[in-house]
Amino acid sequence: MTTSAEQMRAWRGPVILSQGYRPFFLLAALWAVLVMGMWVLVISGALQWQAAFEPVTWHAHALLFGYTTAVIAGFLMTAVPNWTGRFPITGWPVAGLAALWLTGRAVVTLPLGLPALAVAVVDLAFPVVLALAIGREIVAGRNWRNLKVLGLLGLLILADGLFHWQAAHEGAAAAGFGARLGLAVLVVLIALIGGRVVPSFTRNWLAQRRVQPLPAAADRLDDACMAITVAAAASWAALPDAAAIGGLCLLAGVANLWRLARWQGHRTLAEPLVWVLHASFAFVALGFFSVGAEALGLMALGPASKHVWMAGAVGLMTLAVMSRASLGHGGYPLAAGKGVALLYAALICAVLARVLAGFWPQLPWLLHIAAGGWILAFGGFALLFWPILARPKLQPRRAG
Repeated sequence: MTTSAEQMRAWRGPVILSQGYRPFFLLAALWAVLVMGMWVLVISGALQWQAAFEPVTWHAHALLFGYTTAVIAGFLMTAVPNWTGRFPITGWPVAGLAALWLTGRAVVTLPLGLPALAVAVVDLAFPVVLALAIGREIVAGRNWRNLKVLGLLGLLILADGLFHWQAAHEGAAAAGFGARLGLAVLVVLIALIGGRVVPSFTRNWLAQRRVQPLPAAADRLDDACMAITVAAAASWAALPDAAAIGGLCLLAGVANLWRLARWQGHRTLAEPLVWVLHASFAFVALGFFSVGAEALGLMALGPASKHVWMAGAVGLMTLAVMSRASLGHGGYPLAAGKGVALLYAALICAVLARVLAGFWPQLPWLLHIAAGGWILAFGGFALLFWPILARPKLQPRRAG
């Protein structure tokens, strides 16, 4: 029987198409830089152009649905073969998916003058095809445990469709239900998958160094925390200003901080590849505190409260996963050098600056610092990891 590794070695085309994570992680990083660079020019008054959406709506969609679907594609096309034991998607099908993703970015961004329905159909084609491909693999591999991941991807597609509908009918959608639903789905996805990988990777790292205690194993209390998280995220998406929902979000913040405290993150400060996972998950809890406090009238951050999730939880967790997966699947040691640690620090500083801009909107330079940190983080990833993503996997040296 042909193994996944043998199938990837049989691919004779460009190395970057040999595994799904290679092109999609690189495209995601480059897109993150391009979007933020354009956004700086827009808020500075130096750039005006006619995209499919008005500027704020375009900015929200480009990152919430454009960037994240690229990262999700790279992650799932790498993880699903491990979950199911089936062959990975390699070669020209990967190129076709990448081309479909790029086409979606083009119709949303370029002044093509297409009808709103055509823009929506082309943009949604990529996540729909991805979901069908991943769903086929999960069902064929009888990997029922991960059907919930496929369900969340389906909800993200629904949210994207609702975003398009609101943009077409109301002109702006950045603060609408589709955007909130999409962000809520991403938060739940991080809470679900992060709840597996953060303690797992931490346990492995601590066990190798014989450090005790190890992260607590998942139990029914974790399940209860996930139930609270799902309920709070869904309720916030539907009724973000309701006081009762604010209280539920605060409870979800406490629940996720409790989960995080059980995972011994303070013992991993020597390795950025591990502690960044804990920092990313912390932003899930902090985001719940932020939107909850705003719903209760305890503070007014405006869009900055959602950026705790989008830039903090989503941005930092995806950067962490992309860097770790690129090193591990590329055959490199799972250790972050100073350059990678700088990328994480830059993004954390960007999140903090964006939140501070919510407290002091009269200081626009805070937005430029936030954008600069984001561009440094993802631009740095593209520069540092381009060679890793474009080269064949390192083979271990044989003794003798």
